[in-house]
Amino acid sequence: MADTTEPIDARVGLYIDFDNIVISRYQQLHGRNAFQRDGIRDFDKSDPNNDPEIAARLAAATVDFSAIIDFAASFGTTVVNRAYADWSVPVNASYQRQLMSRAVDLTQLFTTTTRGTKNGADIRLAVDVVEDLFRLPDLTHVIIVAGDSDYIALAQKAKRLGRFVVGIGVAGSTSTSLAAACDEFEDYDSLPGIEKRPEVVAPAGSSSSRRGSKKTVDATAGVIDAGSDGSGSAEAETESEPKKAAARSRRVTIPMFSHTEDAPFEEPEPEPEDAQTVATELLVRALQIGHAKGDADEWLNTGSVKNQMRRMDPSFNEKPLGYRSFTDFLASRDDVAELAEEGQQRLIRLLSSADTQR
Repeated sequence: MADTTEPIDARVGLYIDFDNIVISRYQQLHGRNAFQRDGIRDFDKSDPNNDPEIAARLAAATVDFSAIIDFAASFGTTVVNRAYADWSVPVNASYQRQLMSRAVDLTQLFTTTTRGTKNGADIRLAVDVVEDLFRLPDLTHVIIVAGDSDYIALAQKAKRLGRFVVGIGVAGSTSTSLAAACDEFEDYDSLPGIEKRPEVVAPAGSSSSRRGSKKTVDATAGVIDAGSDGSGSAEAETESEPKKAAARSRRVTIPMFSHTEDAPFEEPEPEPEDAQTVATELLVRALQIGHAKGDADEWLNTGSVKNQMRRMDPSFNEKPLGYRSFTDFLASRDDVAELAEEGQQRLIRLLSSADTQR
């Protein structure tokens, strides 16, 4: 089992699936498939004729890569720092200054088909990580910035080779299986320095909402149909043949991102359980395991308990639950656990059934 305490000479490899994190963030704030619907791929911020509402939505979803890089640096010296994308795309190019100022190696993925770089970042990133694991034997940590389940095998392989694997993803677009495959998994919103932004919604009847209703992605052919809203409405069904023919003639083939409607980031996840309840159950299981290793009434170090919880669920973090520290989180669970102090140590034990009935 990987040790969560990094050595003094820890050396970190940071690998960023750029499209994954940028598209996920946009759709987290603006809804499923909003990135394609709003035409963000080719949206040029410097164009004065752009829709200001779309520009505002894009600005609200800007990813702070400096916060990600700073978090990666907390594990040790960053010796590999790469981001994978097609940097000729306007929305990607707008991040170049931010990334280059932090010495990020911008790995270019060229579009080779009309469907774009289908899984290009996934494969290239995975190949590079595996190569680095053998080429750099002193690499101790692998940090993967993505939420795609395609990286599960990569995380497992890195762990088998003795590396500590950290994942960073956007809530709502992250595979729970990927989180479980990592030694530690962090939600982008929980990173230090990230401010939660309110969702930006275009007013009804605005130009952006009208444009969104007029363009849909044909996932099978990789085209944009400018004459159909894809909603299956009665109006669309009764449209005359001449209009349909005209609509078909206006179809244009364009390169697409690797993650389209027929290739979503993740498999559908079940409805999430209450986060507070899940955290309490995780704490109880961790305490039960700790007590099982010793006497039933043995007091456990709170740091060891947190490490056990993170090993069981790498995505656990008390801050998104509303607690400033792990101690505050434990104190709020006084109905299932008891806290005590012994010198400089904070201790905890699971309350017995007799204690909870008092």
